[in-house]
Amino acid sequence: MFERTLFQEEHALFRDAVRRFMETEVQPHRERWEEQGYVDREVWKKAGAAGFLCPSMPEQYGGAGAGKLYSMVLIEEQNRIGDSGFGFGLHSEIVAPYLLHYGSEHIKQAYLPKMASGEMIGAIAMTEPAAGSDLQGIKTTAVKEGDHWVLNGSKTFITNGWHADLVIVVAKTDAAKGYKGISLFVVDTSMSGFSKGKRLKKIGMKSQDTAELFFDNVRVPAANLLGDEGSGFVYLMQELPWERMQIAVGAVAGAEAALAWTVAYAHERKAFGKEVMDFQHTRFTLAELKTEIQIARVFVDRCMELLLADKLDAVDASMAKYWTTDLQCKVVDACLQLHGGYGYMWEYPIARAYADARVQRIYGGTNEIMKEIISRTL
Repeated sequence: MFERTLFQEEHALFRDAVRRFMETEVQPHRERWEEQGYVDREVWKKAGAAGFLCPSMPEQYGGAGAGKLYSMVLIEEQNRIGDSGFGFGLHSEIVAPYLLHYGSEHIKQAYLPKMASGEMIGAIAMTEPAAGSDLQGIKTTAVKEGDHWVLNGSKTFITNGWHADLVIVVAKTDAAKGYKGISLFVVDTSMSGFSKGKRLKKIGMKSQDTAELFFDNVRVPAANLLGDEGSGFVYLMQELPWERMQIAVGAVAGAEAALAWTVAYAHERKAFGKEVMDFQHTRFTLAELKTEIQIARVFVDRCMELLLADKLDAVDASMAKYWTTDLQCKVVDACLQLHGGYGYMWEYPIARAYADARVQRIYGGTNEIMKEIISRTL
């Protein structure tokens, strides 16, 4: 395996701390969280106290000002143990950056420190029952009335939606202007007219609280508009490369974990009087997977270097997201097959990984949309 050059000694020390946290505060509770359909709020507060929430946020807003590589470590370590319920990545590296980059000083002071401590949990509401990857098709509206915006509509498939204390809502402020009529709003979930639907039952990611959200004449203060009116779509496009890179980082780490579990199993399990690893088919299959995962690792690390230098464009991020998530699905399927019947049993991590991985080809923009973005350069 190639030596990774992205990280320094301080990242390695941080990784050790994160790994201990994931193994002691997250992994032991996974089965119970899956049964109840959400993780305990207490783990959010523990993560905040340990400095694992919003690490790239400036210190003045409660973060560590530590940079995206620390968040990358967090994503990798969560995937290493096969957990998909603790939605800190979206909270820390999608929701919080919108507030930081486009929010007023009042918004930043009101929400970011509480997000960093785990006191408040954030979500972003883009997808609607009739609009997924096509954000221009959203129906949620915001109409200006005096010093408020009146929000009406509904959202679905919202990660952290059931736990959320604040939600960034994508809404149309001028339907006649197409994508130039989309704006972003910070909605405090205590606002009158806001309600949460049931937690959605999914194929995988069973402990992640994915929910429906409803807005019935929610009066949002004008100060809670993020950035400029009509600039929401542009803001979303600016943030998407990092969001898609986070998916790619998780996909590669998840594929690496699946391979490690399967190599261990193939050495332990016996068939026809010898280890499963002794069969040429097993060794060749795993050799192919190891090679492809290494290719993905080198590409994703290079993309991260470009991202840190502000040189990663939407096309490269789309390539990373589409290819790594397709690869992860391929890897977990092949690894499950090598587990035989046990691979289909929920107590084996490969079974959970199989169920969890599939959605990665859908969220963050479907892989078909990623290919469409890439094809525009041809």
